[in-house]
Amino acid sequence: SMLLQNDENLTQEQKEYVEKIIFNTQRLSTLTGSVLLLSKLENQSIISNKTQFDLDEQIRKSLLSLEAEWEKKNIEFDIEMDDTEFLGNESLLHHIWDNLISNAIKFSDDGGEIKITLKNYDDKIVFNISDKGPGISDEAKKHIYDKFYQADSSHKQAGNGLGLALVKKIIDLEGGEISIHNNDDKGCTFTGILN
Repeated sequence: SMLLQNDENLTQEQKEYVEKIIFNTQRLSTLTGSVLLLSKLENQSIISNKTQFDLDEQIRKSLLSLEAEWEKKNIEFDIEMDDTEFLGNESLLHHIWDNLISNAIKFSDDGGEIKITLKNYDDKIVFNISDKGPGISDEAKKHIYDKFYQADSSHKQAGNGLGLALVKKIIDLEGGEISIHNNDDKGCTFTGILN
């Protein structure tokens, strides 16, 4: 498909079909990777391969990797992060930020704002990722961490319903907790605690 993408002999209609093939192949690859990772994590009771790393720097890298998404929607960020060392599985923790920030972008209006805080306390680390989107219903809150659950059917093409199930499982394995609540004005906030 990728070789065909650069074929100058294709008609416009053929190019559109090739783009659809590539897009859906990438979605299938992401879905397969997420299913495999979640299946592996569900059979674990502890996290291995823990190292000491900068959590705040990891979040910044995640923001940079999602730059194309937030630039497309002209989203502003309000970021307030303490320098934070954390002992955990670095590659798994990366899934948390990618999923939560990507969701905040997805549900934000054009020109919206996302607030990210990371606070380092003596015995715990607390983070908040807050958007100005539509918020979440009480019914959706009950199922938000269920596999394949998507609260907003208008965004089904942009996800697979596994991201928040992965986030919850990783945080549970790290001995932490996560919650979601609607903001007083608009949008919702994910709050997580890592020990």
